[in-house]
Amino acid sequence: MRVEVSQIKTTETDADLLAVGLYEGEQLPAELAGAPGAGDAKAGFQKLALLRPKQPGRVLAVGLGKRDDADAERIRLAAAVAAKEAAKLEATSLAWLLPESGEDEATAEAMVTGTILAGYRFDRFQSTDPKDPPPPSLESLTLLAPSSAAAAAEAARICAEAQNRARDLQSLPSNVATPSFLGRRARQIASHHEGVSAEVLGRDEIAAKEMGGLVAVSQGTAEDPKLIVLRYAGGGSGPTLGLVGKGVTFDTGGISLKPSASMHEMKMDMSGAAAVLEAVGAIAELGLELDLIAVVPSTENMPSGTAIKPGDVITQYNGVTVEVNNTDAEGRLILADALAYAVELGAERIVDLATLTGAVLIALGSTYAAVISNDDDLASEVTQAGETTGELVWRLPLHPEYKELTKGTVADLTNASAKRKAGTIYAGSFLEEFVGDTPWAHVDIAGTAWDVGRPYTGNDASGFGVRLLVELARGFAA
Repeated sequence: MRVEVSQIKTTETDADLLAVGLYEGEQLPAELAGAPGAGDAKAGFQKLALLRPKQPGRVLAVGLGKRDDADAERIRLAAAVAAKEAAKLEATSLAWLLPESGEDEATAEAMVTGTILAGYRFDRFQSTDPKDPPPPSLESLTLLAPSSAAAAAEAARICAEAQNRARDLQSLPSNVATPSFLGRRARQIASHHEGVSAEVLGRDEIAAKEMGGLVAVSQGTAEDPKLIVLRYAGGGSGPTLGLVGKGVTFDTGGISLKPSASMHEMKMDMSGAAAVLEAVGAIAELGLELDLIAVVPSTENMPSGTAIKPGDVITQYNGVTVEVNNTDAEGRLILADALAYAVELGAERIVDLATLTGAVLIALGSTYAAVISNDDDLASEVTQAGETTGELVWRLPLHPEYKELTKGTVADLTNASAKRKAGTIYAGSFLEEFVGDTPWAHVDIAGTAWDVGRPYTGNDASGFGVRLLVELARGFAA
């Protein structure tokens, strides 16, 4: 989407639709107060009314609620509601009069983000009927705002479009978005950005590195697994940031087969990988000054005569042995190898994203992702990044008693405890065994990767984590 910031008057815009916000107890701009339909304008949050002044021809009054309640997230939601209404009105260009907030840059970011994300639709595989073409989409957004907001608006465009690209990856069927497809996407990102390099290892190379988790999970599928490494050399004096994303492109559960009812959703078990890949692209496009290593282990998890079996014992990349008592707890096995590898490659702070446990959905719903960390400072930085972007996380504790649950009977660890206790924390406690003393934070996005229900993400793929990771990288950039 084309985004620009302009200082023209509301009466001078030539956009198909102009949106103006209205706080409770306040009035519409004087030039719109007497327009037909102005009496229908309501300030209640997300309330809409269409005005028809002479110039511009259509104005959408958007209720913003109480000014004291205003924050970036409420502006994102209001922008999303306006964008959806613009689509109903078949507008291809939208202008927004930036609401007065005293924080023009944050408001501009929220406006752009909410608009671009709300305009997303995945229709790649739908046939087009010439007699009934799809409605036009929003092509441009103009913010009527001070020029000082332009940089924030452009950065928001980059991040929101990266998030939509992650949603594309999530939404693709698993016969298209294979591990090889993700590898090609990584190489494409590297080819588009100076300072980014890509390395993609296949089955034989993974086996040669003795990555027992990725080898074990992938041995039941004919699809070639991939270990994807992206490096971004942005310079700066801060620590090298490591990002790890779970890339299971389809998860049947393996021999520990999942119920069939919602199995089709398991094409999105690579949502962590999608977020990491596209966040790297956005970080490079923004030119952030930091060094970054991203590691994405990618495979299918399928049942077959060659699949790993419950009770098998494997050796992870760092030499730790694991008793695999549930083949549907596969994500932690491939992440374990990737985390140990990221440490070896020189990552000094590591954040992993994964659709790891159904338990997190029970605990936190789709409002928060869970964060589990061995480092208070890093956990705080991830939490702050989430508050800034609206991709909220809630920290769950680590404790020696949880660690006891991860101990194996015939091996060092077990990937699934016999006791169904603290499932999300248990998985995080397992992963902690593979980072050593490196500051690390695990973000479980199983409840936020899709079916979130916010106006700007809807109920399908959300792309959760892209903007959070970019914001975190901003904090590390020097």
